Amino acid sequence: MKAFPLFSCVLAILLGLAGCNKKSESQNNGGGKQLLVALLPKSKGNQYFVTVEKGARTAASELGVQLLFDGPLDTDAAKQNEIVENWITQDVDVIAAAAENKAGLSSALKKAEAKGIKVITYDSDANTDARSLFVNQATAQGIGEVLMDTAAKLCNEEGEFAIITATLTAGNMNEWRKHIEARLAAKYPKMKLIATNPCDDNKDKAQQEATNLIGANPNLKCIMAICSPAVPGAAEAVKQAGKIGQIKVLGLGLPKENRAYVKAGITQAVILWKVEDLGYLTIQAAKALAEGKLKPGDKTFKAGRLGEVQMEGDNIVLGKPFVFDAGNIDQFDF
Repeated sequence: MKAFPLFSCVLAILLGLAGCNKKSESQNNGGGKQLLVALLPKSKGNQYFVTVEKGARTAASELGVQLLFDGPLDTDAAKQNEIVENWITQDVDVIAAAAENKAGLSSALKKAEAKGIKVITYDSDANTDARSLFVNQATAQGIGEVLMDTAAKLCNEEGEFAIITATLTAGNMNEWRKHIEARLAAKYPKMKLIATNPCDDNKDKAQQEATNLIGANPNLKCIMAICSPAVPGAAEAVKQAGKIGQIKVLGLGLPKENRAYVKAGITQAVILWKVEDLGYLTIQAAKALAEGKLKPGDKTFKAGRLGEVQMEGDNIVLGKPFVFDAGNIDQFDF
């Protein structure tokens, strides 16, 4: 007879502990399940997006968010769509995507929204009706103008130059090119853009494209590379052609990948933003959007360690582009 009360007491204690554990778990997750955010890069083999992921994981850890990171090994718009479709079936809470093909990915993102999944973009935007917010590394105008002004300075505002881009369908790069060309027309009448060649976000192909440009254009004064693998690719082509100093190289890239070329005088300027912070800001925005704490039209957004960042309509702007050169590049390790 004594065993039954003892068993009852033990059972009550165990149930009480289980209840406490569940309450604690609920409190840790904001009263519900852990937020699941899926982060889509253009290509996960690109060091730029490896750095984005690093910042994203820091934010996810700080916020208690579960992060999925997946994308094509190389630029592949169809593969991006396939990954988004898979995330829809997994019922993720938020998708944050860098669109390789603006129109192509928008259809899949709109399908995700129709299923109740929150959608934001970062780095490269989709159509505005396919997402709530765009986490913008800098305004397209700001990037385009800094690229063009830097190229003009290197060329004494005259001569022929060429652009190497990732693909001709990359939404962000097409926006940058639009502003590069507008700045060119408005301020630099003695400069001429002679070619815009894609490299598929691949360093070796960028080197080959640059080599072809050098061989076919004896008056070429500058190569402007607007995707990160293209900057060291173009620099290597200039080096191999024996044109160091004769053909200037600049572009959007990571300081770490270009430091040796900058120090050797092959690449004159690397222009970028703090890429790790872009990943960090994207996850901060994803969580705030999911919780109803962020919406288009807000003027500012408090983003963890980044403090207060500015918003322009439905864009969250990380900041202005920065020019890395031989005088400052050793100060940065990313």
